[in-house]
Amino acid sequence: MKKLLYSLVSTLLVFGIAFAQEMPADAAPTEEQVLRVPCDNTRNEVTFDFAVSVYQRYACVSDLFQDTLIDLDKDFNVIPASAESWSVSEDGLTWTFKLKPGLMWSDGTPLTAYDYEATYRFSAMPDTAWDFTWFYSFIGPGGIKNWDKVVAGELPPEELGVVAVDDLTLEVTTEGPFPPLPGVMKFAFVLQKAALEAHGPYYNNDPATSVSAGPFMLESFDPGNKIVLVKNPNYTGYRPARLERIEGIYMAPATFFAAFEAGEVDRVPYEYLTPADFTIIENDPELSANYFRHFGDFRTDYLLFDTMNPPFDNLDVRKAFAMALDRDAIVKNVYGEIKAMPAHSMLMPGYPASDTEGELAEYQAFNCEKANEHLAAAGYPGGEGFPALEMWLRGEGPAMAAVYQASAASIAQCLNIDIQVSNKDGKVYTDAMNAKELQFGAVSYGMDFLDPSNLLGIWVSSGRHAWVNEEFDNLVAEASALVGDDEKRTQMFKDAERILVDDVGGVFIAHRWQGDLFKPYVLGDSFRVPDSNGISGVHWGNDNFWGDVYIGQK
Repeated sequence: MKKLLYSLVSTLLVFGIAFAQEMPADAAPTEEQVLRVPCDNTRNEVTFDFAVSVYQRYACVSDLFQDTLIDLDKDFNVIPASAESWSVSEDGLTWTFKLKPGLMWSDGTPLTAYDYEATYRFSAMPDTAWDFTWFYSFIGPGGIKNWDKVVAGELPPEELGVVAVDDLTLEVTTEGPFPPLPGVMKFAFVLQKAALEAHGPYYNNDPATSVSAGPFMLESFDPGNKIVLVKNPNYTGYRPARLERIEGIYMAPATFFAAFEAGEVDRVPYEYLTPADFTIIENDPELSANYFRHFGDFRTDYLLFDTMNPPFDNLDVRKAFAMALDRDAIVKNVYGEIKAMPAHSMLMPGYPASDTEGELAEYQAFNCEKANEHLAAAGYPGGEGFPALEMWLRGEGPAMAAVYQASAASIAQCLNIDIQVSNKDGKVYTDAMNAKELQFGAVSYGMDFLDPSNLLGIWVSSGRHAWVNEEFDNLVAEASALVGDDEKRTQMFKDAERILVDDVGGVFIAHRWQGDLFKPYVLGDSFRVPDSNGISGVHWGNDNFWGDVYIGQK
């Protein structure tokens, strides 16, 4: 009976007959299933599509016109989206993704692997000047096969390592083994091949030519004023919408919270909330109950050194700095605990291979007495004779500048040394860091993709930091290419991070929380029910949110 039912469901999907999303008992009437979101009228935005521009998308309603090959659940496990399965060749180079049958575009035509192939070829063409081309060079040892050569115009797009074998089969080949490739396909948004060829890459900006394979479609678009999306009636993907409409309303960023309080919008992302707004939220029971922290891009703020030259070539000096930093006080008094948690390592708890048990905390725990013992062992008792330092910042705004000022003050006061803080132009800072000519600085880094090889990979000798540890390099390199033994791979990354923390490649200050403020009637288990770490909120990569969220009875 189950097989018969599954066969019937599959047949209906193949013919484009989607099923209505069952609404929860506490849902408002259909006509009230409208989510209103604020849109930033100061952004320079040009497209709805990731494959056209990542950094200039219409951010308030982005990525709703297509599904990626895979999705992530709330615990960041890779789960099917447009692809129902995937496998890798014995040499670890070619990944085969099998698309779910019956996926449809809103114009009634089938979505196929040829749409994905055309999308990747378009994004890699030199004339496209895609602002995310660096990413597919960056992943793994060499990136997607021939990506750099196609981007440089040295090979035609047909030579790219993304190939449609048939309507439901897509092959992705990398230059070297790259175990987390399926998770990277979280970025595999798709353009319709036919619309791209007929109307060009901006076809989704006009309701007359827009076509969607996602849960929503474009009804109207008044640039700088309002965007209206409606439920896609031909959607056959994995996240059918409960909402009937999403309205994006343009306004000045400084007015987002006021508009929320006035009932004009239903959600405000954390980056548009001021310190004064957070104070109001934390002191209002209803607001605080509906502000949901989440991991965001697992961003960590830290201090870095030139460990090739004095004084930071001395491990005791680095350990002294690590133990002179009062992270708990800085999080409580400068960030605010709603925005950060103290960090003793690079990987935020919740990230793959992270120190969820706190075993690494002892290496960089605040202990002023022990910090001074290390400084004395380095030849600077009581700070005597220690050179004056200038700690560089990378064009930081007032909030983060205050964090790094407090970090410098904590270390200087504990060790009785002189540290001046200088906020540099971003390019000047980055050039010095990349040239490994930065003696002492503060910076942050968030993930590019959800794998330890990303956030630990920036610490290898060939990376951005003037810190070298051969054992660390070897562990990260071996683990990054290891296919078929996830447990061993994870342990190798954990061992590598222990080396990083103990050898004080950097001094870790805090892991930043992100979050969203919702109206109490905006509901959905995807963000209101905690993950296995006890964290609620809209988790990065869990795009099922848009099929789960709904308006409750008011």
